Amino acid sequence: MTTTFSEPFLRTAEHHAAWGAEQLEALGRVLPDAPWTADLEQGLYRTGELTLRVGLLGTFDPVDGSWLWGWANPGFAEAPVAAASARIAEFGRAYGVPELAEPGVDLSDFADPRHAAEALAFTGMGVLGAPGYIGQAAGPDTRVYFVPQDPALRPAPLDPVTVPRMLLTGAGLFGRDARAVVRGYFGHHGAPVTEEPDAISAGLPGGHSVRVSFDPQGRIASVDGVLGGN
Repeated sequence: MTTTFSEPFLRTAEHHAAWGAEQLEALGRVLPDAPWTADLEQGLYRTGELTLRVGLLGTFDPVDGSWLWGWANPGFAEAPVAAASARIAEFGRAYGVPELAEPGVDLSDFADPRHAAEALAFTGMGVLGAPGYIGQAAGPDTRVYFVPQDPALRPAPLDPVTVPRMLLTGAGLFGRDARAVVRGYFGHHGAPVTEEPDAISAGLPGGHSVRVSFDPQGRIASVDGVLGGN
């Protein structure tokens, strides 16, 4: 009986945690609160006045607690809309992450299967470096997840003002290794870092810098910034 994710999956998820939270927040400011439709043959998602090119990330069945990756869906296995999820499977096989490599994941014994499905979508988004993901109810027994693949929608840039909040948010998502969260966040943004036994410092855009200190338990103790020119 599986009631939690594997260690390789959790390490991968934590690497993307803060950056992923940042991307979802930015995407939420773009997506209107409106009815939606999707044309999977064309790879298009429409909501309100917004139309985005998307990939099929996966689907979740809340009745039996099962997750199915888009590339393994019989209706779309060879379709272009499933190509992004196929790259996630390649990553999973290359780095030994079974939840990303296998066609489906049984979440029925997790304490909160719906939350576990969100974690799969979240981590898949991070592996792809995508600017968020979109989850929608597609009937009473299915929830479908899309990943934006539209050139008009770029990943949110690193903002020195929001760095502390994003790091703390990311560190709280899985609560295992705050250092991995910090490394992953700055790694996604290509920010140069310097590591010390109890801190990680990074150079930010505009000549700014930030120092993230950790307590003896490895948690984030403080995030201190220095403005460029000071």
